[in-house]
Amino acid sequence: MVMEKTDWSALGFDYRKTDVNARYTFTDGKWSEMEITEDEYIRMHMSASCLHYGIELFEGLKAFRGVDGKVRLFRVEDNARRLQSSAERLCLPVPTIDMIVDACIEVVKRNERHIPPYGTGASLYLRPVMFGTTVGLGVKPAKDALLIVYCSPVGAYFKSGIKPMPVAIDREQDRAAPRGTGDVKVGGNYAASLLSGEKGHSLGYSNIMYLDAAEHKYIEECGACNFFGIKEGKYITPKSPSVLPSITNKSLRQLARDMGLEVEDRRIPVEELPTFEECGGCGTAAVITPIGKIFDMQTNAVYEYGSEVGKVSMELYTRLQDIQYGRAEDIHGWCTIVM
Repeated sequence: MVMEKTDWSALGFDYRKTDVNARYTFTDGKWSEMEITEDEYIRMHMSASCLHYGIELFEGLKAFRGVDGKVRLFRVEDNARRLQSSAERLCLPVPTIDMIVDACIEVVKRNERHIPPYGTGASLYLRPVMFGTTVGLGVKPAKDALLIVYCSPVGAYFKSGIKPMPVAIDREQDRAAPRGTGDVKVGGNYAASLLSGEKGHSLGYSNIMYLDAAEHKYIEECGACNFFGIKEGKYITPKSPSVLPSITNKSLRQLARDMGLEVEDRRIPVEELPTFEECGGCGTAAVITPIGKIFDMQTNAVYEYGSEVGKVSMELYTRLQDIQYGRAEDIHGWCTIVM
């Protein structure tokens, strides 16, 4: 059953109320059983550690209603493992893979009427989020925690088809420090990107490209996305301890190999940008966001890639979407069929 009177084509990438969410609490050294609730709010002490010291993490993944009517969760176990890595880094209690996966599946099942129909380009976005809830004033690990999995239907990221975006390089602000938290999905990484993001938007750029914080010579992330470049039959993406291991990028690397491309995970100097035939950002929301132009705000250098989507980028995008929507065989076992 799908929701009546819903204009699925009008949905953006934002929160929309659904029926229930799933929760676990960690107190007295153990996790609770899963709780299903209609409550959208959290009752939390004003001195909870997450509110003062950033002891918070999250994930993002999607469920798709396929061409065959089945509902597929994409790479849910990979998201669960990445959530565990984030929890370990923040010294939070670590939930099990089964806890996270079970909560995601339960949330999809119980919110089935909010899963957009096939053919609309929309999907059901899931947000697992975890907070340290210990009350106190000192900076120390939280011994209490709350894990929530909720969902929201979201629209097609590209309303009028994929279009290359303009990107700006900002050398004056860093997203994450070497050996910091750049490789885990914690809220502080995103808070650190807001100022340069607003600066870029004011100049007409859709996203900010960050360089390594140590030398400002090598490409790291593209806003909240991983970066990739295509040239000479190769799919090239940055290798850095400060880059979040994107599950979408991991998937695209495998699909690139399937297409016969050579895959390189390595440091990418800024000076290499003019040599790419195509480049883009990749992530859960858009899969691939092609880059049409890169402007260096400090050196005024401009790198142009054209106004059309590159052939390789388009094929990678199509192949991944075909698996997610059940139009192609899932030979790598990435999808969990929920119903």
